[in-house]
Amino acid sequence: DFETGSNIGGMISNYNDQEGYKPPNQIQITHEAGDSSEPINTLNEPVSQTIMRDLRMIWYKLKYVLNPKIRKERGKELRKWDLWGPLLLCLLLAVTLTLVAPKNAENIFGTIFVLIWAGAFVVTLNAQFLGGKISFFQSVCVLGYCVFPINIVGLIVALFGFILPFWLRFLIVVGGFYWSTLASTGFMAELISNDKKLLGVYPVFLFYLFLSWFVLII
Repeated sequence: DFETGSNIGGMISNYNDQEGYKPPNQIQITHEAGDSSEPINTLNEPVSQTIMRDLRMIWYKLKYVLNPKIRKERGKELRKWDLWGPLLLCLLLAVTLTLVAPKNAENIFGTIFVLIWAGAFVVTLNAQFLGGKISFFQSVCVLGYCVFPINIVGLIVALFGFILPFWLRFLIVVGGFYWSTLASTGFMAELISNDKKLLGVYPVFLFYLFLSWFVLII
């Protein structure tokens, strides 16, 4: 029995060595977006360091949205999903639009919040039904980050809308819509087969179109 126990213990030890097992208090991660592969112990680091690392991650993904042409080189980082960025952008857009029409602040805030998350949910389900090779949270992450150009447009309208003629506001909103759509569809289209790309991209188009229209009419 003692010999059998020793053999089992040896097998477990060998298995752990092969799989790179580490006890929970030694779990480490590496920078996902960055410049260094140095491991980080997330259990012992200060809260401020954790927040700064998350903010750097959000900015790294926003750079993809700002420049969709880097999709092939670095767009893969968006597959490392997080929901902090989309949540912050959603709240920022909702708060920005409430400043434009403070009398309807509660309705506008609730509408924007529900629209973004419900819309992302529907678009994601559609992509998965079409056989898209993307997880639910990856899709929500991409759609959420690609709202950023509409955030910029909403901020411009909130600050300068009262002095801008309607035609100029219209062109600015169209530019934000095009920017968001280009950034998101380029990523989503790569994950859906060629014969179903139109069906997969069309709901994305409607999603950002409705958001842009809402910004324009506030």
